[in-house]
Amino acid sequence: MRLDAHQHFWRYDRAQYPWIGAHMQILARDWLPRDLAGELARTKMDGCIAVQARASLAENELLLGFAREHAYVRGIVGWVDLCAKDVADVLAPLAQDPLFVGVRHLVQDEPDDQFVLRADFQRGLAMLAGLDLAFDLLTHPRHLPAAIALVEGFPEQRFVVDHLSKPDVKRGTLDPWRAELRLLAESPHVACKLSGLVTEADWHAWQPADCRPYLDHAYEVFGEDRVMFGSDWPVCLLAADYARVHALVDDWAAALSERAREKLFGGNAARFYGIA
Repeated sequence: MRLDAHQHFWRYDRAQYPWIGAHMQILARDWLPRDLAGELARTKMDGCIAVQARASLAENELLLGFAREHAYVRGIVGWVDLCAKDVADVLAPLAQDPLFVGVRHLVQDEPDDQFVLRADFQRGLAMLAGLDLAFDLLTHPRHLPAAIALVEGFPEQRFVVDHLSKPDVKRGTLDPWRAELRLLAESPHVACKLSGLVTEADWHAWQPADCRPYLDHAYEVFGEDRVMFGSDWPVCLLAADYARVHALVDDWAAALSERAREKLFGGNAARFYGIA
């Protein structure tokens, strides 16, 4: 099963998606499963995992609805306020739905770089492993020291790093991101999505060579069993269409074994997120 481990859907509303700024007008419209179906078919992908794009419980129902209507949406990574006192009551019914496979919080938007180390956040996070739910880490490189401490404290929890923690591809910056990602990868319960690099590069002039040092390093430290392809569609459209994003990773992975490529393009995502 070939899976795109990271993409988004939304019914656009300016108030609901304030992160879509004036320089992102291509995103300021509805992006729905019917818009993605052709892209998946052209790249021979069997399905996708839809990931939340706003901090709202309504996002879960929207994405679950799409997953029930479209068989190629194999699971969703939703949103829950893990700091809320009633988080257990909110999580319980969601976890019973086999299409709800994980939770994500927009850590990159928190003003406190140590947010993931807060006691109230960790209290909610501690419930996920018992419910067999993964947690997606959406961070910038400056958050990696806190993320390292977080994953070390939750050895039973499956974590997935989104977009390689958004390194500065545009400037070609590798350090200290490189060393800190290596430390994060030392925890065997952490995987990494090879996604989102084109939007960290120069949107209008990037070349595959700009991204390869980051792909090489992520593969080196996480290994073939803990990396996943993700398109980050439609956000990727800021810098490249779906086919070009797929080709970036597909061409880079040409030197890998057939088995390693199968893991990268679906096997690891299915295992980490518990998708049959």
